[in-house]
Amino acid sequence: MLIVQKFGGTSVATLERIRACARRCIASSQQGHQLVVVVSAMAGETNRLLSLANDLVRLGRGEQGMPDKGPYVAASGAGDRVHERELDQLVSTGENVSAALLSMAIHDLGGDSISLVGHQIGMITDGRYTNARIQELRGERIRREVEAGKIVVCAGFQGLDAEGNITTLGRGGSDTSAVALAAAIGADVCEIYTDVDGVYTTDPRIEPKARKVAEITCEEMLELSSLGAKILQIRSVAFAMKYGVAVHVRSSLNESEGTWIVSEYRSMEAPVVVGLALDRNEAKVTLTNVPDVPGVAAVVFNRLAEAGVVVDMIIQNASRDGATDLTFTVPESDLDRSVRELESLDFPRCEELLIIKDPDICKISIVGVGMRSHSGIAAKAFQIMATEGINIQMVSTSEIKVSVVVQERYGELALRALHAGFGLADEA
Repeated sequence: MLIVQKFGGTSVATLERIRACARRCIASSQQGHQLVVVVSAMAGETNRLLSLANDLVRLGRGEQGMPDKGPYVAASGAGDRVHERELDQLVSTGENVSAALLSMAIHDLGGDSISLVGHQIGMITDGRYTNARIQELRGERIRREVEAGKIVVCAGFQGLDAEGNITTLGRGGSDTSAVALAAAIGADVCEIYTDVDGVYTTDPRIEPKARKVAEITCEEMLELSSLGAKILQIRSVAFAMKYGVAVHVRSSLNESEGTWIVSEYRSMEAPVVVGLALDRNEAKVTLTNVPDVPGVAAVVFNRLAEAGVVVDMIIQNASRDGATDLTFTVPESDLDRSVRELESLDFPRCEELLIIKDPDICKISIVGVGMRSHSGIAAKAFQIMATEGINIQMVSTSEIKVSVVVQERYGELALRALHAGFGLADEA
């Protein structure tokens, strides 16, 4: 088999763990598998490099008598846009270090290995620094090295744009690198090694009775990833679904079977509900007395889109006396910016427009492809929360998801109640 293995930052956090990864790589090779490995930076290294950049910029601005408004630079497209090219040059070095060290460890243990960085892999991206998108992956070099019997260790998270500049794929980009690489070289499976041993029905830190699932569909994993589950980066799941890559999420700390992310369930019946997600990073905005005329919603959401604010759930109340209320959610980090943008709007025939912001909310989502063929999921969820005395502020549904917004202080209680109510708890 041709296997792509990806090791995250915690898996390569220390030299001892790097050697443990090397032993796992050699064991796979000795079983007759061809092996390509993708690595993240050592745990904490990307943050350390970002901190260096921020300290440098802060020092320079202090010397110029400028106010301290940091942080100035950040991964994933945020921060001071002036520095983003150099930021990619800087943070990409973390993965380069991991790749070289792992390759050295494999050699030291008797294996044959070579490390490659983004431009040697042939990872071609667009020019959006700190959050680039993959346009092409030329796998010829990797195929040659694999055919020569080597374990190829690739630096994840990075690529090269058309001008030859180093780019990075945003936080979690090594997952995307691994799945894209698996698709490009036709790997039989992409194994994602992390510090957890698979995908659970919900976060075990909140609900200790959460159960590991043997398999989950790409569609369900995509929903859970977009809703705050941090097992896999959302773009990597989208790649797996688009190109039919078989993904196996498992622990680098043991040999246990993990969770398979599949196109569709192999069993006859899909579970009605496969998992729950809790997202605390949401805030609610309500516009009251909005003129109930065509085009107003377009004005509101165009302004937010131009400001780069991603809007999630939207509710508009029924019209009364020519006015209505418009409620929506945004990332909590964008709340104040959203309000400032809305305050600058000028609606005709509207003298009492009021903007109400509420950062003290959270979103709980119920996910499962079995919802397509089962009725009453939302009704059951509402009843469970009513029994717990939890008021629902907003509701959003799709074919395979029901999301509700509640006060933040009730988030964990609601999650545990729904988890038990839908029979997801581990019986052990």
